[in-house]
Amino acid sequence: MPDHRFEESILRSLRRIIRALDIQSKQLAQHHQLTGPQLVCLRELSRLGRCTPSELARVVSVSQGTMTGILDRLEARGLVERERDPSDRRRHLLSITEAGAASIKSAPSSLHERFSRRLRSLEEGEQAMIAWVLGRVVDMMEASEIDAAPMLSPDSALTDEVSAYGRERSGEVDAHERSRQEASKADASKPKST
Repeated sequence: MPDHRFEESILRSLRRIIRALDIQSKQLAQHHQLTGPQLVCLRELSRLGRCTPSELARVVSVSQGTMTGILDRLEARGLVERERDPSDRRRHLLSITEAGAASIKSAPSSLHERFSRRLRSLEEGEQAMIAWVLGRVVDMMEASEIDAAPMLSPDSALTDEVSAYGRERSGEVDAHERSRQEASKADASKPKST
């Protein structure tokens, strides 16, 4: 009878990784009304200062379409501003608002940030071994052709950004999404108590 202890251990570890991403995503959405990709974009925009959407998309390794959806939501909530570039009216410049900076400060460090910090603390040989093993796992799952940004976030977070953006563009925003958007706008327009 074959020994399946390694198989079970590996599958359990993969499941834990998936669950950790899902739990963090839900906590971030529940407590901070942000997705992982939105938080990453806010933090990078804060670090970069004013930049174009394409520059930010390049830094966080997402497509222009995905970035547009993320920025639309962040702008609707008053967390970022887009304005025309005075030197080139065809371009927009992004900047983070005070509300966006406050969101960054109140949000916990992401699983991505904690993982990256710990990964960088490992010896180069350990990092290479992890990269090789995970590459093999990707190949075994026949997932090497799947496009993925180098950020730890459930794919659903990016997919939700893109699909909601597509529904808005085509006029197919459902009542739930519309009421959520209106509530977000109302919250953003309320005076902040000090």
